[in-house]
Amino acid sequence: MTVETQTDGGDATVSTTVDVVNDAEEALIEEGEIAGDYLEQLLDVLDFDGDIDLDVEGDRAVVSIDGGRDLTKLVGRNGEVLDALQELTRLAVQQATGVRSRLMLDVAGWRAQRRADLSELGVAAAKRVLESGKPEALSAMTPFERKIVHDAVADIDGVASESEGVEPNRHVVVVPE
Repeated sequence: MTVETQTDGGDATVSTTVDVVNDAEEALIEEGEIAGDYLEQLLDVLDFDGDIDLDVEGDRAVVSIDGGRDLTKLVGRNGEVLDALQELTRLAVQQATGVRSRLMLDVAGWRAQRRADLSELGVAAAKRVLESGKPEALSAMTPFERKIVHDAVADIDGVASESEGVEPNRHVVVVPE
């Protein structure tokens, strides 16, 4: 954001431009940079190729690794390795900043694709519930995955969603309203 101020210096008026930086966004950018450095070192140790992209989405830093042929190994089965790598990266950021990180990590576009797939799953389940009038339970999901489904279902009138069960078997149930 740019703020302009004017001061009257006698006969002349002087305009000054001051850049105002949002402290919260600056902290998220710092988180992303710390995470990027950590992940770059990890890729070097593993001898993996990849491009690291840093971004800020809403109230969290987002780091993506793309471009390498071996990157799917960093995703693992059902994103398990990716989840663990994200936690390790968050810990590295917390160690450097002293503040708990909510950083989101994506590797080879897996999390972005998973988000799209889960949104489609939520919409499809909601449509089936609208047609049948009966609740539908989905398979167990992580909290991140359940939130995506809840958000997709919330956009459809006539249905709602709730989480049931206990981790690691907690799942979404889509119900008619």
